[in-house]
Amino acid sequence: MTTEEASAGLRGWFTGRLPEGWFEGPPEIVVDREEVSVIGRLAEPEAAAEVPEAERAGRIAGHVSRFRESTRDQRIAIAREAEHRFGLKVSWGVACGDAREMFTTLSVPVMTRLRQPERRVLDTLVEAGVARSRSDALAWCVRLVGKNTDEWLGELRSALEHVERARAAGPTA
Repeated sequence: MTTEEASAGLRGWFTGRLPEGWFEGPPEIVVDREEVSVIGRLAEPEAAAEVPEAERAGRIAGHVSRFRESTRDQRIAIAREAEHRFGLKVSWGVACGDAREMFTTLSVPVMTRLRQPERRVLDTLVEAGVARSRSDALAWCVRLVGKNTDEWLGELRSALEHVERARAAGPTA
């Protein structure tokens, strides 16, 4: 099974498994080697668009918090079921209005070897108070690159999907 087929299976399973009415439309499903992130769009609270921005943000934050608390037990049960079925941890989040909040996420250690110039970059970020540690500094750098190269990374992921399909269509070893 290709990565694309596995992702489609996960998307289908979650879309079919989640209670109706939780989200506006199907959830966004993001998959990597360790984790499945399920991000659903919540309807904005009534009249949120008609109030000052600070009050709107407060209404959205309260709405997200209420959803998080009221669905906690069901989300845990669904996550356990999915973890057993797919062998991946499940993280949850929502989008509401222009806000996006992740309730749970994994923090996975990644081994890397850096030469002195790269370590100095990380140490500068720590000394400047941008990050608490080299690990935080490295995560900050990765987020910055991701933010500034979204289009290129999207093209690269698309190309990898084509490679995966070509491999799957070829002969098996």
